[in-house]
Amino acid sequence: MLAYLNHAPAVLLRLDRNPFHHGTLGAVRSLGRRGVEVHAVVEDRGGPMGRSRYLHAVHEGPAGGLDPERPEALLECLVGVSERIGRPAVLFAMDDLSAITVARIAPGLDGRFRIPRQPGGLPERVADKAELAGLCGRWDVPHPETVVPASAAEAAEAVWRLGLPAVAKWSRPWLLPGGRGLRSTTLVHSAAEARGLYERSQEAGSRLLLQRFLPAGPDTDWFFHGCFTRGGRPLLTGSGRKELSWPVRTGLTARGRWLPDPAVEEAGLRLAERLGYEGILDLDFRRDELGCFRLVDFNPRPGAQFRLFTDDAGLDVVQALYLDLTGQQVPTPTGGPGRVFLAENYALLATVRGLGLPRPPRRGEAPGVVDVRPSRAPGRIEAAWFAGDDLWPFIAMITAFLGRGARKGARVVRSALRGFPARGRRTARAVVRTPRQRGTDLAPPAPAEPDELVAR
Repeated sequence: MLAYLNHAPAVLLRLDRNPFHHGTLGAVRSLGRRGVEVHAVVEDRGGPMGRSRYLHAVHEGPAGGLDPERPEALLECLVGVSERIGRPAVLFAMDDLSAITVARIAPGLDGRFRIPRQPGGLPERVADKAELAGLCGRWDVPHPETVVPASAAEAAEAVWRLGLPAVAKWSRPWLLPGGRGLRSTTLVHSAAEARGLYERSQEAGSRLLLQRFLPAGPDTDWFFHGCFTRGGRPLLTGSGRKELSWPVRTGLTARGRWLPDPAVEEAGLRLAERLGYEGILDLDFRRDELGCFRLVDFNPRPGAQFRLFTDDAGLDVVQALYLDLTGQQVPTPTGGPGRVFLAENYALLATVRGLGLPRPPRRGEAPGVVDVRPSRAPGRIEAAWFAGDDLWPFIAMITAFLGRGARKGARVVRSALRGFPARGRRTARAVVRTPRQRGTDLAPPAPAEPDELVAR
């Protein structure tokens, strides 16, 4: 594999604190194998990704994390990184908050970093779920029926009109405060739940959206990845199907396949052209009951499974953007469809869950168990973690993943054990209380039901 002629360093920026973000590792390997000097700005030394042989250096993110309303902390951090590197670098935002904040501080990065030049505030507009619903309506891109209520009463009325269950989303999930029990997406089953969520809008920091629920199934979840240059002109694009997800039916891609679909691709290309989008995007679609693909999410950065869309020469969207921003010719993509992407840790969890005993569907869940049978279409498998030329991230992931599971199990056991002595002492006092009771209360109390013991 030939190295790129322009050896400008690359800096991968990730502000979320997910140590198992395999998309960042994919970008490290993709660029590092081409001879690019790769740096990462992440929390906690990057977790398993930080063990990659292709990573030149890890830099700490903004001290104490980033307040989304004060982007100057990130500018100060990136200026320091630039000073340490000593020459201009290509900057890749690997999560939504990074993409939004980099767009805000773009003028301060001139001369230090090469970044896509988006129209004013574009990453924030497309990541805002209320703004996205408006864009889809304006440009006739299918989207789930959406209501943005202006009061708690409107929220309660909207879910009856949309049908129950309904999907509740916060328009700007990157503003959600930690530790408050607020989730970016929630399935609501009553008007009271919708009303209660609306009343927390000020706490959430953004508007509440209510959407018609689209049931998930084996062939409903699709995605579109693309890299675009000036004017929304495509450099590399592809559509794919999510075959396994974690959490089941609602989460990230645990196993996906590159499958061309004209409707998905046409919608992605139309959006990029009309927005004048420059850079990498990741779109999520869900097929409704009538077979229509509806756009449910717009991510202005690489998706974690972006390496699925790698052509026969090894070109992917991250490499395409690097070449474009360094003034090099991006080769015409060749081949690719049929490839499979596998996130080993999440695919294992999803497969085990999907192979469980059948059960009745819960409220808001599509009937049946997950279809875990692989498609018969040919294609090479791209693993998220395992790589013969870069084993340490895989080993570190396994160790950390098992360690996390062991710690969770230990907490459950400790919680259960704390309950036993207390129950035993209460039992002893109940059986042996007074001499008078010894003659009439000879039998021990009935044992607790298994569910009661588990609940303790």
